Order: sequence, then C-alpha cells, then structure tokens
Amino acid sequence: MQVPQVSEANLGVFSSLDQLLTARANNQIQIDAASVCVPTQLHYEISRQLLSAGIDVLVEKPITATTEEAAQLTALAERENRILQVGHLERFNPAVTAVRPLLNSPMFFEAHRLSVFTPRALDVDVVLDLMIHDLDIVLDFVQSPVAEVRAVGLPILTPRVDIANVRVEFASGAVANFTASRVSTERVRKLRFFQPHQYISIDYARQDALIIDVPRASSAQQATSTVTNPHPSAGLAMRKLEITQGEPLRLEIESFLHSVRTRQQPLVPGQAGQAALTLATQIRQAMTTHHTKANLDRFTV
Repeated sequence: MQVPQVSEANLGVFSSLDQLLTARANNQIQIDAASVCVPTQLHYEISRQLLSAGIDVLVEKPITATTEEAAQLTALAERENRILQVGHLERFNPAVTAVRPLLNSPMFFEAHRLSVFTPRALDVDVVLDLMIHDLDIVLDFVQSPVAEVRAVGLPILTPRVDIANVRVEFASGAVANFTASRVSTERVRKLRFFQPHQYISIDYARQDALIIDVPRASSAQQATSTVTNPHPSAGLAMRKLEITQGEPLRLEIESFLHSVRTRQQPLVPGQAGQAALTLATQIRQAMTTHHTKANLDRFTV
C-alpha cells in the first residue's frame, strides 16, 4: 500500500485508523504517539486501538463518554505500559503552574467559566464541554474524595444543558461552587479560592494570579486593629504573581512528548481524566434529580 503524501508538510494521510495501523504494521510508517481529537463518543474506541497497538495517546477531554470506558482505557494503558494523557488544558495554564506551589489546604472555591454561544461541541452538555476544566483543577488542588454534590442545569439553546450551577463538598470539608454557561454575553474564565490567611484569584484567560495575604495576628492584635483601623483592607498585602506567558496547548503537547520520550507519568494521567469524568457524571445525575424535583420540563428546548 502506497502512503499518500501532503506535499507542503511531507506527511502521510490516511482515510481511516485501520489504514494507518496497517501501514505501521507493514513498516511503511513509524508512529510512536498520537493525539486523539474526535467526537467524545469515539474517544474510547480510537484510543483503545492505538494503545493496543503500542502507541502512546493524548486524548482530548473528557477522557471518554462513560466512566466505565474511562476505567477500561486507564487499565489498558497500564497493562500495555503506554503513556495515556488527557487533554485538560488548564493544567498547563502558566497561572495555574505559578499558583500550585502556594497551595496550603484550600477550603473554599468559586469557579466561573462562561462563553458566548457557538455551534461547537454540541454533542455534549456544558458540564463536559466547559465545567470539566474547573472540576479537574479543583480535584487536583483539593486532593480529597467527593462527599456531596448538588447541581442544577438548564437547556437554553440546545437540547442539552447549556448553563449549570454546582456545589461540591469534599471529605476534607472543602467546598467548591462551579458556574458554567455557553450562552453568556461575555467570556469569563476565573477561579478564586481561600486558604488559611490567603485569597488567590486566577484569571485563566489573562494568565495572571492575584494574591491577597492576611497577616497572622493574635486575637488581641486583631481586636486593637479593628478599633484603631476599621478599614476593610487594613493589614492586607496584595500582590500579583510574576508569570511568564505561554500557550497552554503548546505546553500540553510538549509535556506529552516529554513523557513519551522519558516514560515518565504525564501531568494529567488517565486516572485524573477518569476522576474528572466521575465527578462530572455525579453532577449530571444530580441535575437530573433536580430537574425532576423542580419540574423543569418546561425549559426543554
């Protein structure tokens, strides 16, 4: 079989995955790693075939359509000793990278991810389309099992949920509120959280982070400060982190290729993608329960 070529880049082009794998089996091409960018429903099958053929995989988020598929895919990567990285892009946002060393038992999160409507990724709801980015980041920051989920979601312009509000409580006592919308009039990508003596605000789009430090003081000192200096910002130290700007997609791909070359575990392994999908599934189930309880059929598109 002759491998077609693209003259501009001198790359082989194949009409199907079977054709590509056949060419590889016949030593017509060499392929060590692949990026899977297909509709969510196809993530599992395409990734499964690649991993089974001994090819490392970077698969777009969500890792798969179901938690069962995610578990099977993660187990397969482990058996085959293959790199499986999930495309949770915000992990590679320079603002997130800069904030991670400052984490100190964060306890309260507010995440807002809003977009104007575009006819893309409509095969999934807003939880799997947008909110899952923030779910992954908060799970990574908290490092605690989920204890309770409450959620409400509404379809606005599509048959699937387009706007959602979620409250998640973790076993550690940490609480996170998530709002996601793909029918907004503005584009917002922000995560704010509180930890002992510190407030941190991340703007994903601007790739910056604001830190407000609350100085440690004795009760007597705090009482004196309240009387003598009642201004609400008294004693607060505000600063912005120095962050080197970077393109998260490029950083993600470079990180994946580094894992392929060194065989080190990727920053976002299959287990992380599985955890984010599991929480997303819990949220969608909670939304279904609320939908029935509140008789929200009248909002159905």
